[in-house]
Amino acid sequence: MRVALINSVRLHHAVGGTLTGPVVAFANWLGTDLRVWDALIPHLPPGVRTLRYDMRGHGLSDAPEGDYWMGDLVADAAGLLDHLGLSGVTFVGLSIGGAVAQGLAAERPDLVRALVLCNTAAKIGTPQMWADRISTVRAGGIEAIADGVMERWFSRRFRDTRPDELALWRHMLTRTPLHGYAGCCTALAETDLRDSTARLTLPTLAIAGSEDGATPPDLVRETAETIPGARFELIRGAGHIPPVEAPAELGRLISGFLKDNALA
Repeated sequence: MRVALINSVRLHHAVGGTLTGPVVAFANWLGTDLRVWDALIPHLPPGVRTLRYDMRGHGLSDAPEGDYWMGDLVADAAGLLDHLGLSGVTFVGLSIGGAVAQGLAAERPDLVRALVLCNTAAKIGTPQMWADRISTVRAGGIEAIADGVMERWFSRRFRDTRPDELALWRHMLTRTPLHGYAGCCTALAETDLRDSTARLTLPTLAIAGSEDGATPPDLVRETAETIPGARFELIRGAGHIPPVEAPAELGRLISGFLKDNALA
């Protein structure tokens, strides 16, 4: 277990792979922790160094009370990379993690060499949608939205054929600190990265799941089309969470991107 004090927040993180290899960093999505990447890691190229961390308000990291802003989440990622002496990383972000990735690439280009934007967009949802969700969880806890979230996260096939795994992912969601979940919803509500993302020029791979009920493929493709040279890939049959539903296919796409751009 590793912890770093970044911006007055204790961030839990894990470093794996080779100590001197090119770095691939991962940012998780709303209501999860760094374990969500476990099944993907074995499908990455040998020789890479991996960094995973629990976003503030999630997992074993601190969950400060009050609103969070995307600037806070980006500063946390930048601070952790600085703390570990890492730069020129390939940053993989899913959903809110993908928003962090875009913001980090725009604000700290010295830290990010390439992006993998998985099931994410430059703008996700509307302020009213996030305000409604915050009101719901504050009134009834995360349990009040859990079933709907599972439907958006996972394809019907996954939900029907892997009920025991589904139950565990539901547990992870509902055990997320309420302050952390609501705080990150606030960050998403105010985030619109379309202008800054359109100015990015680094190698970018955007990936969507055909059954994603949270960030549909067209939304992911729209963001990819604003970044010069970005590549878009669709994982058929997967929902919002390809690292869980299709880790081998996601690993194949990321590995190919790393090799094509001399990143691994």
